[in-house]
Amino acid sequence: MSERTNTQVFTEELEDVLVAEDEQFPFSLVVWNDDVNTFDWVIASLIEVCGHTHQQAEQCALIIHHNGKYAVKEGEYTKLRPMWEALVERGISATIEEMADR
Repeated sequence: MSERTNTQVFTEELEDVLVAEDEQFPFSLVVWNDDVNTFDWVIASLIEVCGHTHQQAEQCALIIHHNGKYAVKEGEYTKLRPMWEALVERGISATIEEMADR
């Protein structure tokens, strides 16, 4: 087998592994709209708790406001749980939901 063929096979196997790993994260952290929290508080919380950039957090806040809820993060339940707890402790309505089949 040539070196190029080995690289191609490795790349294809790596892509298969990455797809399989994505399927292991069927949960989303959903933030719900309310009449209590300000845009600034939600934005600051998403930056501090979820690691969003200011622009990402601002876009999430607008979607939450207009749609009533938004999945601000996806991943393993064990990684989302501490984020959920931190958001709830800040008075933000949030849930962890199992994602539907993709």
